[in-house]
Amino acid sequence: MNKIALAIAELHRSERALARTLRAAAARHHSDQDISHLADDLARWSDDHVRALAQHGRHYGLRLSARPRRVWVTRWVQERVSAVLRRRPEPALLLLADLRRIHRAAAGVSLDWELLGQGAQATKDHELLQLTARCHPQALRQMRWSNAMLKELSPQALST
Repeated sequence: MNKIALAIAELHRSERALARTLRAAAARHHSDQDISHLADDLARWSDDHVRALAQHGRHYGLRLSARPRRVWVTRWVQERVSAVLRRRPEPALLLLADLRRIHRAAAGVSLDWELLGQGAQATKDHELLQLTARCHPQALRQMRWSNAMLKELSPQALST
């Protein structure tokens, strides 16, 4: 298998994992509408990236799934637990843990986009270079959002 194909497959896997992590956080913190809605929106960006990578991967002989993974039963349960635990202090610590997971996953995805862009440039794959130019800024935005939320929420979560 071509090295670019390996990079595309790894990024595809990482984007799917990031979308799953974002959706899990959105469900667990359903009672916090800002977190929940924005995490769902950011997960949709990763879904778009997954579809684009699957489509471009065909040029390299890859057969990647274009559909995002969704686990609706788990989401329903997590939303109910979120509603029950809304007033307890532990959800703030859980949110920090979720945001840390999101940040680490988004940082890895961002790095993978950067590497893929460098590979696309070296191999003169202009379509792949355009794809990285479109998707990498969104991956950076996902990472910046989680970092900003960590900075905003950690003082209160850790001091009360």
